[in-house]
Amino acid sequence: MDIEKRNRILSIVLGIVILALGYWLYHSIVDPYQEVIEREQMTEKVRHQMGLVRDALVQYEQDKDNFPPTEGGLDTLVTWLKTDSAMVAAGDSLFAPLDPNKSYKPDSLIYSPRPPHKKFEYTLNDTLRPQIYLLEDPDTEDRIGSLENTTELNAASWK
Repeated sequence: MDIEKRNRILSIVLGIVILALGYWLYHSIVDPYQEVIEREQMTEKVRHQMGLVRDALVQYEQDKDNFPPTEGGLDTLVTWLKTDSAMVAAGDSLFAPLDPNKSYKPDSLIYSPRPPHKKFEYTLNDTLRPQIYLLEDPDTEDRIGSLENTTELNAASWK
């Protein structure tokens, strides 16, 4: 093999190695950043969904003069959203999902958009006046309300 042919083969091999390392370097920088962006978008979706549940709880409390009980509370809320004529009529505009391609469904309102789509945790403290509740995302520290402090009624932890 002459020196010119060997240099050409070596140049081709080194070019392929450079392209492969460039591809690997690009993805080692971009992929983690993309994961952070996706995680932030999911957090925004979950917080928006929790805000919609809060809005529904406020509407329920204004209509019924109390919040749903702890036991089966979110299911009671969904039943009310599906049967109350004012909520059926105004549900699309009051509880619009963050994603414009999705439609409002009362059944999915109480579930986190984050896989595996766990149900939000709801607890009512009816020993205080006014009644207060705690709505929590089971996968994060995000919460709305408090069980001890009435000044945190309907207040989100993430502000």
